[in-house]
Amino acid sequence: MDLKITPYRYSTNSKTKEKLHSRLTMRHIGIVEDEDAIAQNYCDALRRQGYKVSHYSTRKEATAAFASRLPDLAIIDIGLGDDIEGGFELCRDLRSRAPELPIIFLTARDSEFDVISGLRLGADDYLTKNISQPQMLARITALFRRIDALQKPSSQESQISRGSLTLNMDRMLVDWAGKLVDLTVTELWIVHALALHPGHVKNRQQLMDAANVILDDNTITSHIKRIRKKFKELDQKFDCIQTAYGMGYRWVQDS
Repeated sequence: MDLKITPYRYSTNSKTKEKLHSRLTMRHIGIVEDEDAIAQNYCDALRRQGYKVSHYSTRKEATAAFASRLPDLAIIDIGLGDDIEGGFELCRDLRSRAPELPIIFLTARDSEFDVISGLRLGADDYLTKNISQPQMLARITALFRRIDALQKPSSQESQISRGSLTLNMDRMLVDWAGKLVDLTVTELWIVHALALHPGHVKNRQQLMDAANVILDDNTITSHIKRIRKKFKELDQKFDCIQTAYGMGYRWVQDS
């Protein structure tokens, strides 16, 4: 994702403020939320942080806007008025058209089934509406930080090969035996963290740190299951991500 930053000058001579505003000024966040009062609170909080924010009340409205121009991040509620599963459908459509677009679900629905469904559809994070604004903003910042890190990986780790696996972090591509693996940003970083040091066990906290995101244990487990499924769709014999019970996960290189 290439971001063109427009220079901006504060009336004060604060280099810190200038740098912060320059980094955020072109970040465009699209919020899809049917409750106007709630949406306004989110919009106000994000604009105070320097983001550009657009609000859409329905799936139809958001789909039309995103077809014209994608945001840098989509924040989606699941139930959109009478469109009970509208957020899921929107996520599915966005992910098919823009595999690298960061997507966050922000919803009142907190069942395990909904969380797993959201992650399986390709969301990078799943938040419930009881989350505090500071924590929500921290999650968003972390997600953008990963995007920035992907744009400037260290030269030593920009591309790694492990048997049938090739990761190109410059291009955000994962290849398995010559076939492209369609991973989200979060999934990409998890695979990178595991494959970087084959055989080393990574616990859930280390995987969260590598992905630069705050997730609970169940969410990490869901991501791992989804990553395995994507590889198995390309190769039924795939078994490189192994569980170290009570400890975490390791990458075992294929022969």
